[in-house]
Amino acid sequence: MSNTKIIYTKIDEAPALATYSLLPILKAFTKGTGIEFETSDISLAGRIIANFPDNLTEEQKIPDYLDQLGKLAKSPEANIIKLPNISASIPQLQEAIKELQEKGYDIPDFPEEPKTDEEKKLRERFSKVLGSAVNPVLREGNADRRSAVSVKKFAQKFPHKMMKPWPESGSKARVAHMNEKDFYGSEKSVTLDKPCSVDIKFIDEEGNSKILKENLSLLQGEVIDTSVMNAAALRKFYAEQIEEAKKDDVLLSLHLKATMMKVSDPIMFGHAVSVYFKDALDKHADTLIEVGANINNGLADVLEKIKKLPEEKRAEIEADINKVYETQPALAMVDSRKGKTNLHVPNDIIVDASMPNVVRDGGKMWNKNDELQDCIAMVPDRCYATMYKEIIEDAKRNGQFDPATMGAVANVGLMAKKAEEYGSHDKTFEAESEGKIVVADQEGNTLLEQAVEQGDIFRMCQTKDIAIKDWVKLAVNRAKATGEPAVFWLDENRGHDAEIINKVNTYLPEYDTSNIELHILKPVDAMKFTLERVRKGLNTISVTGNVLRDYLTDLFPILELGTSARMLSIVPLLNGGGLFETGAGGSAPKHVHQFLKENHLRWDSLGEYCALVPSFELIAEKTGSTKAALLAETLDAAIGKYLENGKFPSRKVNEIDNRGSSFYLALYWAETLADQNKDEDLQKRFMPAAKKLKENEDKINEELIAAQGKPVDLNGYYMPDDNTAFSEMRPSKTFNAIIDSL
Repeated sequence: MSNTKIIYTKIDEAPALATYSLLPILKAFTKGTGIEFETSDISLAGRIIANFPDNLTEEQKIPDYLDQLGKLAKSPEANIIKLPNISASIPQLQEAIKELQEKGYDIPDFPEEPKTDEEKKLRERFSKVLGSAVNPVLREGNADRRSAVSVKKFAQKFPHKMMKPWPESGSKARVAHMNEKDFYGSEKSVTLDKPCSVDIKFIDEEGNSKILKENLSLLQGEVIDTSVMNAAALRKFYAEQIEEAKKDDVLLSLHLKATMMKVSDPIMFGHAVSVYFKDALDKHADTLIEVGANINNGLADVLEKIKKLPEEKRAEIEADINKVYETQPALAMVDSRKGKTNLHVPNDIIVDASMPNVVRDGGKMWNKNDELQDCIAMVPDRCYATMYKEIIEDAKRNGQFDPATMGAVANVGLMAKKAEEYGSHDKTFEAESEGKIVVADQEGNTLLEQAVEQGDIFRMCQTKDIAIKDWVKLAVNRAKATGEPAVFWLDENRGHDAEIINKVNTYLPEYDTSNIELHILKPVDAMKFTLERVRKGLNTISVTGNVLRDYLTDLFPILELGTSARMLSIVPLLNGGGLFETGAGGSAPKHVHQFLKENHLRWDSLGEYCALVPSFELIAEKTGSTKAALLAETLDAAIGKYLENGKFPSRKVNEIDNRGSSFYLALYWAETLADQNKDEDLQKRFMPAAKKLKENEDKINEELIAAQGKPVDLNGYYMPDDNTAFSEMRPSKTFNAIIDSL
């Protein structure tokens, strides 16, 4: 039998730790079936090493696995299990570089403020590692994301306990957004009638021209957009919300995505920091410039950089910063024990993970006393803030959502061929002065033009026609398969969306849409429609662009299931392969910190378990392998038993953790394979293994629990020592012996 490879990505933090436990089980169960697992390192540390081999030894160098996977994703053979990876902010990148340097890797420092041509080139090289560097490369298909039927049924039968009531006396919570001069208000869009190459140019008031990006190749039918965030209007908005929070005595919070929108959102974050701490930062502006403090990296960067100063001066600046808290509204906290606020680090508050928690927690966030308090959630840009506003207002009117009865919201997301509509990292620029930024073709024709003032954020985005057409087809197919209404979340008043609506209306007649319900609604109306169905226990398919795909596939799963890590995410690749994503990793850092402190990993690998089922099914479909089909069928049944018996990780030390969960998955999977009669070879192979696992259940649990309760040193956070990690994640000798004997 020819071997068929499943590529399992090596990534970061909690999902990476879980893999040390799960992957040996998978390799053992598939041995002799013609299926092989191969790992591919796309971790943050791995990406840095691959991109900076210049001064490394031969032993230290590793291939550019991300580039290799990107090529594989374009082939029919692709079968990739993609776990959540770090979308690195600058502080995370700097921490990873420092760790690698301490391990003897001669990696250059990241130039925060590049001055020389060499430093500018170096920063450009690092841009391949920053932010959402992985997803655009691998996502050569659109997203089909939903909860597996067994997972949703379990969530309704045993609803999670994290939902907090919305106060009947009323809530002061609200979402605040700009009403003018934001990306939404300025967006212009056009669909190309022929292929061309364009330059992005800044032209100042005197007519002097400067190329920002040149020779950008565009395809016929491609949708391109430009938009501008006005810096002065943004700062005015922040100042107004600060006053509103003071007046209402509520927490002030900011919700951006500095990890994905790695150019625009750190700048927007920096403006919030500088407006809130204006008195202190203005007073010491010259000193902060001297020490290299970068407010776009948050208050934490300021506090770190002033450690270079003489003690007296450092204490003076710290005192002035602390004095600000006395006159400004209280900030939402990330970690009240450490005094870490919402404005300390840009990657600590990620809108798609933080806003669902505001809904879940009854319109509240944590204050400095570690208590929940009503908050103003600032989501500056109107493109998507309105849908968050609607769900908050709905909860105020109708009370908290009930996981036991609420309907499911699946998503068909437009993301193939680097469908941008959000990050556009290499086409985002901060205007150096007043003037205009134009997109012009090689013949000098201006396609799009935006007026800018100094400090404004300009961005251009691209979405390819082939991706849009496939997305429409996927939406129709899902609606047909489920009988559920599919809602395109598109706003005809927004430049980008207006062009996409034209394409949706062009392509829908090419498919059989009889007997299915389709709607095109702007986000606020789509949210109203969806929530009305959710509260009746009815399911809905959201059909969205790349940003709302990201946001909604956290929002609804967190409310429905307690976590988005339990979602099934299938990406049918355009050229016939499959990419299977395993849920969100936003909580992964917290899980690692607990593991290092207590040797207890509460990461739930259910997303990985579920992703493996369609991965095996793809092999069966392509090769006709009955063993692959049986592995998928029996694993699905084992997941059902895993859920029914509640064997997911506990949050508390000395109780079942991720390692125990994977043991029970192995037990139930072995029992299911032993009980089936479709494949005698597999039945004979797993009967003794299932018997041994069941007979040793208590002993294995004892060994797994005995490992907990003490600190762990993995010799690295971004690049842990493999041998140590394997040892810590496989602490049961009894379990290991049974698995390894397979």
